[in-house]
Amino acid sequence: MGQDHGKCHSHCSIFGVFLGFLTGAIWLLLAVLGVISDFFELLKLGYLGHILNILIALIGFLAFLLFGLCIFKKAARYCK
Repeated sequence: MGQDHGKCHSHCSIFGVFLGFLTGAIWLLLAVLGVISDFFELLKLGYLGHILNILIALIGFLAFLLFGLCIFKKAARYCK
């Protein structure tokens, strides 16, 4: 019974890692395409909107890299 729980935990963690990777990619894409900056412009945030756009792009890029690296490591371990 303990082994089945471990398999579910492993399955759930890879799903969470993939969701983190996908979320990072989406936020990065939205920031690069200017959707987020247009939204902040709509709210009339001015320079604060530009700073928040850069921060969101940076966080999305880091999430994309870190979760992508985790996915690569899990896939490499699975293929062995």
